[in-house]
Amino acid sequence: MLTEEKKNILVIGGGSWATAIVKMLTDNSRKHTIFWWMRNHEDIEHLRKYRHNPRYLSSVEINVAPENLTSDLKGTIAKVDVIILAVPAAFLKTAIAELSEEDFKGKIVVSAIKGFEPSDNLIIGEFLNTRYNVPLSHIAVISGPCHAEEVALEKLSYLTIASKNHDVAELIAQALLNRYIKTTVSDDIYGTEYAAVLKNIFAVASGICHGLGYGDNFQAVLISNGLQEIKRFVDAVHPIDRDIKDSAYLGDLLVTAYSQFSRNRTFGNMVGKGYSVKSAQLEMNMVAEGYYAVKCLHEINRTYKVYMPISRAVYAILYENISPSMEIRLLAEKLS
Repeated sequence: MLTEEKKNILVIGGGSWATAIVKMLTDNSRKHTIFWWMRNHEDIEHLRKYRHNPRYLSSVEINVAPENLTSDLKGTIAKVDVIILAVPAAFLKTAIAELSEEDFKGKIVVSAIKGFEPSDNLIIGEFLNTRYNVPLSHIAVISGPCHAEEVALEKLSYLTIASKNHDVAELIAQALLNRYIKTTVSDDIYGTEYAAVLKNIFAVASGICHGLGYGDNFQAVLISNGLQEIKRFVDAVHPIDRDIKDSAYLGDLLVTAYSQFSRNRTFGNMVGKGYSVKSAQLEMNMVAEGYYAVKCLHEINRTYKVYMPISRAVYAILYENISPSMEIRLLAEKLS
């Protein structure tokens, strides 16, 4: 059984979500061997010396062996069984540019990225399959309502691990499981990944509306309609029997739309208050995946033609420079 074997697991990424995943893995009782790659050499040296990420979740103690903290991606890939990708989607190609199809051969590859690969308009699982020929049976997706900041505080959180291969999903679920993380598995690799991307768009919408002064009553209607957009879209792209009320779909949408830790909501709130897109991005100094996702979705939906008025409104505000107050007034007439 895969779940009974000790694995070498590599986390790729240096941000808050990558840091949270490393913490989950190292707090797991099974004690797989964990490797952590990040690009910045100074951050690696800081981690080796002080056992904390100097830039993100700096209060979290990192229990990775110093020799397993590395900037040598190609050399480290050769040593591991499982690769977890935890970089912003827009920077994924750059992060793994030196890798080839051969480097991924035989590996289990896990997407912890809630975004589209923007140059190809693909969810990450599809990108891995088409660009690196990783079999779908070797791909898993981490989803669910789980902010890195609450992982750092060891607040009880829930993750859903999706894969077409049940043993692969179970392996990753068991590796992340610990006293403050509960995990479940799913075979809906497309629905969970698309939903994880789309909810970022609706969180941006929620932030814009908050910045414009709309209240909780309107927010409830907005997010209810957002869930309907998710259902219509994932049913069009991958029509299987799924319960959209599960935490991987509805739960992730709610926490991203409402939480103080949601960078997408924060980004939208700044835009609603009058910041330009560029100034909001610069002030946040963190990536709001919803900004990139809504453009990719706009392109993808040219094929599917799903009715998505909230997504269309966010696209109009961010990419067509339409006044947020005007666009949300028009959107309000389309909601129910």
